[in-house]
Amino acid sequence: MVLKIFFPQCCNKADSGLLVGRWIPGQNSAVVLAVIHYPFIPGQVKQYIHQMRGQSGVDLTVLGSWSMPKEGQEGMESFLRDLSTIFPQGQWLQLSREMGKIGFRCHVLTRDQKVSVCIPNGKLIQQEKELKEDGGGEKGEGKKGGKGGEAKKGGTKKGGGENKVEGEEGGEEKDKVIFIHYEQRKVMLSQLHPIENGVPDPQTESQLPQVFGTVCQSEPLFFLDKYDDGPVKMTHWQSEGREGSIIVELMKQASTPLCLLTTWMLTLWTSLCSSRILNVYPMRFISSKLSTCVQLSYRTEHLQTVCSPTRATAHNHFMRKANIFVSFFVDVSLGLLLVSWMYRENRIGKLANTLVPAADHVAKELEELLQWLMGAPAGLKMNRALDQVLGRFFLYHIHLWISYIHLMSPFIEMILWYVGLSACLGLTFALSLLSDITALLTFHIYCFYVYGARLYCMTVYGLSSLWRLFRGKKWNVLRQRVDSCSYDLDQLFIGTLLFTILLFLLPTTALYYLVFTLLRLVVVMFQGVLHLSVDFINSFPLFAMGLRLFRSYRLAEGVKFRVLCEEPGTPLHLMMDINPLKVSSVVQTYRTPTYSCYPKDSWLALCKKLFLGELIYPWRHKTTKID
Repeated sequence: MVLKIFFPQCCNKADSGLLVGRWIPGQNSAVVLAVIHYPFIPGQVKQYIHQMRGQSGVDLTVLGSWSMPKEGQEGMESFLRDLSTIFPQGQWLQLSREMGKIGFRCHVLTRDQKVSVCIPNGKLIQQEKELKEDGGGEKGEGKKGGKGGEAKKGGTKKGGGENKVEGEEGGEEKDKVIFIHYEQRKVMLSQLHPIENGVPDPQTESQLPQVFGTVCQSEPLFFLDKYDDGPVKMTHWQSEGREGSIIVELMKQASTPLCLLTTWMLTLWTSLCSSRILNVYPMRFISSKLSTCVQLSYRTEHLQTVCSPTRATAHNHFMRKANIFVSFFVDVSLGLLLVSWMYRENRIGKLANTLVPAADHVAKELEELLQWLMGAPAGLKMNRALDQVLGRFFLYHIHLWISYIHLMSPFIEMILWYVGLSACLGLTFALSLLSDITALLTFHIYCFYVYGARLYCMTVYGLSSLWRLFRGKKWNVLRQRVDSCSYDLDQLFIGTLLFTILLFLLPTTALYYLVFTLLRLVVVMFQGVLHLSVDFINSFPLFAMGLRLFRSYRLAEGVKFRVLCEEPGTPLHLMMDINPLKVSSVVQTYRTPTYSCYPKDSWLALCKKLFLGELIYPWRHKTTKID
């Protein structure tokens, strides 16, 4: 069985003392966390370990001793070995390192007073520990020679003693020791993936999560540095001084009252939004369709999550808060840049002066398109009566729309000036507002699309129903299936006339539907780009991606090992490096859910809706078949 010892690199040159760590349950492995330096008082060491065990929740213990003699200093192996009687353990590790060498030597003292000696190839051999008696009787003299190595008994006894020692030295090889070095700071700050419910359970059977969990939960052990006046001096990754920033500590102190104030303001805003006046049907319907209102409610929920006074204990909760905060900060920064650009050099006035001529140009192009459809488009012979009715109907709508634009033209610059200030709330608000303005300015195109789609849909479903009539079938609404049915002569005659009329009117309605559907799709694609941009800013895990790029060890997917040292006379030494999480896995794991993260229609379903004349965006989603 292999004995694995996880040893921190920061303790490679530590002074002699005691090894503090944890035995991993169910595994023949030990995790070394720190080295307590000599001199120390055993009672104070026990009290300190008991205190750290209560704070961290980790079963900390004294694993053994560490010997690192300096130049001109004698070894302390015998003294450190005797400490096993003060700190009784099932296995007592006795590690030593010589000056100028990288590898360690390992001796294991078990509770039954057997010593395991690490021989040059790194394997452990059990040898009995024998006591020397000054007065030695016949039993002791028969087993072993005297001081000069001579036996007082006969040759048989002597030979038997020699055979016994040889048998012990050539006995079965029990264990093999492997030292696995790790960077304690990186392991403590890293998060091993995949994770469930925030933090991996250190009590699971897998060994690697237990190692990471042990180092991470032992953070209180690393608060003690060399500048603290205490009875215990240790070596760990923060022993030279605790990492910290004055700016970060001041921000932590200032964040508490700021979060309380923001939470109070958000509570007032939420209570105002939930009032009865805003929950009546028209207001609720309009607010659910406007992208700006949806984005406002979404940001309100995010701010409530960030400003919550509850401390984020789970890793997923902390990452969610950090990603939302960074996303909100970047969003507001981009919005302020947009505001500073818009309000310089009178760009608002230039945009307002360009908007009305652009609307006139669009109206003129639509009128020319309708005049083309009212003739013989592409040489097609249309139903002239229906063609003229539809053309004049749509031309009247264009006239109403352009009159509305000219009526609002004196107020457009003022409206744009106040609308531009919404970018101070973030770039996503500006993009959402632009999407709503686009929907209002192209409302006539949406009306054309709805009229054409409804007319085409009625024609298609009428033809399909009459086609079933010819075949002696009908659509069963209750059972949602096609059943057989018998029709009389009058029904078949009327059905034939209606089928002929709808069939000859289908090319005209289909052409108008095709043209206005293409125009509607252009508007939908532009709004889709805006919605995707808003969704990207809202959901992209900027904080997690920053950790992946600049501190990749914080998000660990696994580990890899490389040979660090293979000196003769020492066990195998490996270096444990952290494999960072893939970029795609970072985005998939830490992406913030948004309101637009709903199941999309497939391309096949979209083409089917377009063919049948069903509305594709966004007011109605058809769920049942209607005859």
